[in-house]
Amino acid sequence: MIPSQQTVSPEPNWRPEARYTNAILPPRQRRWLLDDGSLTARLISTGAGIFTVTRLFQGWRPPMPSEQRRLRLASRQLALVREVVLSLDSNPVVFARSVFPVASLEGELRHLRKLQNRSLGAILFSHPAMHRTPFELARLPGDSRYIPSALHQSEPAWGRRSCFELGGKSLMVSEVFLEGFKPWADILPVHRSQRGRVVTAINRQAE
Repeated sequence: MIPSQQTVSPEPNWRPEARYTNAILPPRQRRWLLDDGSLTARLISTGAGIFTVTRLFQGWRPPMPSEQRRLRLASRQLALVREVVLSLDSNPVVFARSVFPVASLEGELRHLRKLQNRSLGAILFSHPAMHRTPFELARLPGDSRYIPSALHQSEPAWGRRSCFELGGKSLMVSEVFLEGFKPWADILPVHRSQRGRVVTAINRQAE
């Protein structure tokens, strides 16, 4: 069992994707790191094993300072924080952290409070009015305190984050690509605009 993050860790140095030149972020890495399709569907499309989501932590806590700014939250306002690891055949490939403001968990999105071990991407990319903001990127040390200690590694890891807007409500998702991650093929079989196919691929994998 991978322990959850019980304290707020130092933040990565998140910077807008536009500030990363080809010298810093080569085209080969840029291709998958800045892909705005469903990460769940991309991982499933690799055929590298059974996709699973394991929840490490979920609870109410103050978001990190930059998360508060991006989500326009008051400094002491709590949000629902969810941390999970995405795996292929039990091999951890991505650590993900989601931040849900209270206002974003009301109405038609209230079911997001009870995701358990289900994929958040399966819900976000099936929403007809979903909009995703441009990415912010960071290069994290393999032993960064932002990453749960059980997922620490010898090599640095790329991280990215963006906000999702659904019907005027926002939430933030951050993803750190671990050393077990292997980029998908150059020719992508599932595209963001094909949301029905994305959901079908996710549901088939879960059967």
